[in-house]
Amino acid sequence: MVTFLHTDEGTDESAWSARGLPVIPELPLGPEELAAMRFLVLAAHPDDETLGAGGLMARLHALGAEVQVLLCTAGEASHPGSETVSREELTARRLAEFAAALDRMGLKDRWRYLGLPDSGLAERTAGISRSVSETAAALAGPAGRLAIVAPYRADGHADHDALGTVAAAVAADNGYALLEYPIWYWHWATPGHPEWQSWVRLPLEPAEQSVKERAMQEHASQTRPLSPHPGDEVLLSESFLRHFSRPFETFAWTAPQEFTPGKPGGHGTMPRTSREAQGIFDGIHSREPDPWKYTTSWYERRKRALTLAALPSEHYSAALEIGCSIGTLTADLAPRCTSLLAVDASGAALAQAAERLAPFPGVTARQLTLPAEWPAGSYDLVVVSEVGYYLAAGELDAVVEKIRDSILPGGTLLLCHWRHPVSGWELDGEAVHTRVRDGLKWPTAGLYRERDFLLETLIAPSAAVPAP
Repeated sequence: MVTFLHTDEGTDESAWSARGLPVIPELPLGPEELAAMRFLVLAAHPDDETLGAGGLMARLHALGAEVQVLLCTAGEASHPGSETVSREELTARRLAEFAAALDRMGLKDRWRYLGLPDSGLAERTAGISRSVSETAAALAGPAGRLAIVAPYRADGHADHDALGTVAAAVAADNGYALLEYPIWYWHWATPGHPEWQSWVRLPLEPAEQSVKERAMQEHASQTRPLSPHPGDEVLLSESFLRHFSRPFETFAWTAPQEFTPGKPGGHGTMPRTSREAQGIFDGIHSREPDPWKYTTSWYERRKRALTLAALPSEHYSAALEIGCSIGTLTADLAPRCTSLLAVDASGAALAQAAERLAPFPGVTARQLTLPAEWPAGSYDLVVVSEVGYYLAAGELDAVVEKIRDSILPGGTLLLCHWRHPVSGWELDGEAVHTRVRDGLKWPTAGLYRERDFLLETLIAPSAAVPAP
């Protein structure tokens, strides 16, 4: 269990900024996706929401997103040694500050106070869970597109941890997205802790930073002394507040289980098995020759260029592309390969691919439904791009074992996947890469992650290694 005092010197912000925190990946939700969702923001005490998510809340208001805030306590225990301000007076003051801060963020009257005792949330998790569940269900409505924004469940403060744990359970039980904001973590943790390295950041516009700063100024009881008398000292020091003046906010992000993202030409709701996927994709490609704008979208063309640049070798003797669709990436890979086998489950897509790939004598296109129909042969390059999440977890595991069996020593496995949620499927892009990486345990030659996609290359052992 973490123990600390707010008066501890803590980890200086310069240590965090020097260790790569500003370049962790972006939250994979653009303006359209944020506007399409509804948000329930949870705060254990007044000022938690502003410190951890004030910029996000300002953005949501500007986008017209529906936001509700639940405040658990008034933070009335913040100055237990004060001889000038009673708990009742501090309760009234902090609630007024909270209301003023939300007003600054455009969320006037969009909050509810649960009236729970400060430092007592751990003993009241059942009641908190009911309140959060009921509020979330009413806010989400039939569509269920909801994100819960809550304190990080391992923040180190008992109230934050209790509320964060409740939020995580409610989100998991209902398929909601979850954004956990750390507060005291930045104070007691150090850049050597691994947790933050898997988090995401939300870059803030100057106007959003300004709104957050003005909202934080409303919490005067925490940022300035209550009085010159002992026991009324400032609670949040300037060094602590510097963690929250960054041009971005940081969250531990859990994607929703059911959400259709706004990917250019988005795939929509996917079926549950690869066999069903074959029929769906046949129908999509029969209706439209380029349903995902592979040939015209700058996103797709740029992603292909980055994919080619990520390949560690200039040339490959035998390559396998899994999920080639209409063959746009295949055509770009062809000059780098002596032979290239491109496979896809959709016959309609392969009909277009065959025409596009006709000028390349070393390329063969075949209709196969993986993992059941795995091609014979050995390969020094295997490409799995934008297809892993259309496999069930067990199917993906089987594909990983097939790759292990068929790749040549020292060969390259390239993975590239959309980072946003994929509706109706048990895996998303991050989960695909994690599952493949954990299954193979091969060294990573390169890793590139941005808001929209994740690109990674793994290198097979130079000598055969038995499966673990």
